[in-house]
Amino acid sequence: MNEVFDETRLDDEAALEQADQVLRPLAEAGARVRRESVEAAEALAAAVEQIKDDQPRAVVAAGPDSRLLRAVLEPHCPVPFVAWPGPGLPGWAGSLDLVVMLAPGGEDPGSAATVAEAVRRGAQVVVGCPPDSLVARHAEGRHATVLPARSHDQLATAVVVLELLSQVGLGPETVPDEVADALDQVAVACSPHRDLTVNPAKALAIAFADCLPVVWGGSVLAARAARRVSESMRRASGRSALAGDAEHLFPVLAAAAARDLFDDPFADGHDGAVREPSPALLVLDDGSQEPGVVEGRRRLTEVADERDLRVEVLTAATGTDLARYASLLGQGRYAAAYLGIGLGRRLF
Repeated sequence: MNEVFDETRLDDEAALEQADQVLRPLAEAGARVRRESVEAAEALAAAVEQIKDDQPRAVVAAGPDSRLLRAVLEPHCPVPFVAWPGPGLPGWAGSLDLVVMLAPGGEDPGSAATVAEAVRRGAQVVVGCPPDSLVARHAEGRHATVLPARSHDQLATAVVVLELLSQVGLGPETVPDEVADALDQVAVACSPHRDLTVNPAKALAIAFADCLPVVWGGSVLAARAARRVSESMRRASGRSALAGDAEHLFPVLAAAAARDLFDDPFADGHDGAVREPSPALLVLDDGSQEPGVVEGRRRLTEVADERDLRVEVLTAATGTDLARYASLLGQGRYAAAYLGIGLGRRLF
C-alpha cells in the first residue's frame, strides 16, 4: 500500500471541500428519490391502470441492473420471476409476460436493443429511464411505459419501478418517502460536518484504513448491498475489497495470519516487501433472522475472532426491505468516500 491514511483529513475543511463532488450526491440521495417519485407519478398511474387487471404470466427483469430488482421481488412476486442481466430476453418471453428494466443512464445500446425486442414480441414493458434517452426511444408501443428517471440514480429509478409493481400486486410494499427518509437519516449521521468522534462512516473508514475489507450481507438484499459497498470501496481507495456469500468469504478469513499485538504495521517483512493488509470483516445487518443468515454470520464472526481480526457492523433493522437496503448502501458508500479522503485520493 503506497498511500498513507491520515485520519485528520476526515475533519479537514479543505480536504472535504475537494471531495464535495462525491459527498454532495450522497447527501442528496433522499431528495433524488422524492423527486423521481413525484415526476413519475403521472406515468406510473397510467401504467397501473394498464396493468392492474391483466396479471402477467411471468415477470422478466432485464438488463444490467436486474439483480437489484431480483433481490427485492423474487421472495414476493406471485408469478414466476426471472432476472436476465445479459443481452436480449429468454426465448419464451412474449405477449403474456411483463418485462421491466432499470436504465438510469438510458444510453446503453444493449438495453435499448432488449427493450426493442420486448416491444416487438408484444410484451408489456415498463422501463425506468430518462424520457429523451436512447432506451426511451426504443420503448415506443401501446404496451410500453417509460417511467421518467432524470437523475441517473439506480436506486431512485428502482424505487419508482418497484412502486409500480407494488401497486399492481407484483411486489412488496414500496413507499418512496420511507426510502428517502432512510437516506436522509444516513446523510445526517454521516455528514462531513460531523467530526470523526461521532460520525459512524468516518469511524468505519478509520477501521479499514490498513485492512482488506471483506463485506458480507446475509439476506438477499443485504448481500446485494455488500457487493455495491465493496465496489465503492475499491473505486474510492484503489485497493482490493471483497464481497460474497459466507462460504466464499470464510476461507479468506480462515487463511489470515493471527494478529501479533507487537507487530509494527509499518515495518517491512523479512524479505524487504511491504506486508499485505490483514482482512477485516464488515457485516451488513438488515435485521434478518433467517436460520441461514444467523448461521453464516456466526461462522464468519467466529473465525474472525479466532484469528483476532477486526469485525465491524452496519445496521439497518427497521423499515421496509428497500429502506433497509438503502440505509446499508448509503452508510457503506459514505465510509468508502471517507476511506478515499483519508488516503488523499481524488475521488472523481
